[in-house]
Amino acid sequence: MKHPNPTSHSYFSQRLRLHYADWGGSGSPPMLLVHGVQDHCRSWDWFAEAFCDRFHVVAPDLRGHGDSEWVRGSSYHHLDYVYDLDQLVRQRGLAPSVVVSHSMGGTLASILAGVYPDAVTALVIIEGVGLWPGWNGGGDPAARIDEWIRTTRSLASRLPRRYATLEEAYSRMQQANDHLSPEQARHLTVHGSHRNEDGTYSWKFDNYTHAWPAYRMPVDDLTALWSRITCPVLIINGGDGFPHRIGQDGTLDHFADAEVIDVPGAGHWAHHDEPDAVIEHVEAFLRRRGAFA
Repeated sequence: MKHPNPTSHSYFSQRLRLHYADWGGSGSPPMLLVHGVQDHCRSWDWFAEAFCDRFHVVAPDLRGHGDSEWVRGSSYHHLDYVYDLDQLVRQRGLAPSVVVSHSMGGTLASILAGVYPDAVTALVIIEGVGLWPGWNGGGDPAARIDEWIRTTRSLASRLPRRYATLEEAYSRMQQANDHLSPEQARHLTVHGSHRNEDGTYSWKFDNYTHAWPAYRMPVDDLTALWSRITCPVLIINGGDGFPHRIGQDGTLDHFADAEVIDVPGAGHWAHHDEPDAVIEHVEAFLRRRGAFA
């Protein structure tokens, strides 16, 4: 049965109460949707609606995002997010699953599929974060750690932006992605913001998600995990998307079974900018690869 409006649920990971949206269909094959940084699970609504009659669609809010709790006393590291995803899959019995991911979520999903190849039947990466120049940092380690300390310290004085009205927040959403229709921008604003006690509105994500750890996963480790992925992989990049995406800069060579599609007219949020095209490409891919029940 189709559920355009998902139900909300919680689970625990590393003592954090994390939120996820569930479109129902528990007897169908699982589909896990993983959003990017400073985004939220309801950004998948249009995509989920297209598949929830054939899949049990679940979309988590990553820690520090949406309606999930914020981290206290530590950074947001890729591996912490991956741990949370694994906990959701294990606790809710979502393996093996089709995994569809966006931006930073694409990196997280590719790590999960590399660590646990049998848990993922098909992987879709939309504008996934690849290996941009300087990924490994390099240079003087003292300078790198000092930069991380200064950046993190600066976030202590960075107060969440407050908008006087929901309309003001909605306008900011439209400015952030001019591909969005008014309906899309309003939907993303309503589900991506909360009202403060003084009546203003702020985005739900934690400002500390802006802080990157001093040390990321080494390139050799990340590409080794990509090479361990056994399921078919569809990489979708926007024709007007960001540079250094997965599938670009030679990263495709590290995947055993992957194909790349560029969507003309789409930016970084290709599944918002050209939703019909992205859904059509994913449907065709899943049918071609036998991922439908």
